[in-house]
Amino acid sequence: MPSIRVPTLRPFSVSKLRPTQMTVGMREVEQRRKLLRLSRKKDETKFFERHMIPVVLGPGERHYVIDHHHLARALEEEGIEEVFVTVTANLSRISQDAFWVALDNLGWMHPFDAKGRRRDYDEIPHTIGALADDPFRSLAGALRRKGGFSKDTAPFSEFLWADFLRRRIKRADVKKNFDRALAAAIRFAKSKDADYLPGWCGVLKDD
Repeated sequence: MPSIRVPTLRPFSVSKLRPTQMTVGMREVEQRRKLLRLSRKKDETKFFERHMIPVVLGPGERHYVIDHHHLARALEEEGIEEVFVTVTANLSRISQDAFWVALDNLGWMHPFDAKGRRRDYDEIPHTIGALADDPFRSLAGALRRKGGFSKDTAPFSEFLWADFLRRRIKRADVKKNFDRALAAAIRFAKSKDADYLPGWCGVLKDD
């Protein structure tokens, strides 16, 4: 069993954070950049106290991000050098191969590329700045904010919604007209086809 412990708070270099997924939605990153700019004008310290990055210590004491990848990317884009991290588990004593298997089985990683294809562990980028853009992840985030589905505690739930939308809406359509793609996403999200997804908010009808 991994050494789970009470999270500890510490400052850490954003540039040295290691991702546990392959993509982010750059529209989502841009939204967080706007929030960062507003917070820095008001009370930067309070913002960072409320928005900490959860990490797992891996081999070589490297800090692997297990949530808030969009925030981490926004921090880097804004030139912010340090952020508070919470160390939720220490897996530094095991080998790199065993580490990835442990993260995978604990639901702390998402090794899928921008086309929704599962990739090998060693293809996961080494830096937050190297994460690829997946427009369907941005579409899923916008869909949730519009009430298309509710926020859920299931790991990587928005990636599941992104994959659902990827199979129904063309990538070119998302890039060409995001608002129209979002309207289509809302319709798909309310359908029974989506009832297996976390946070589904559709209506079940009696047969």
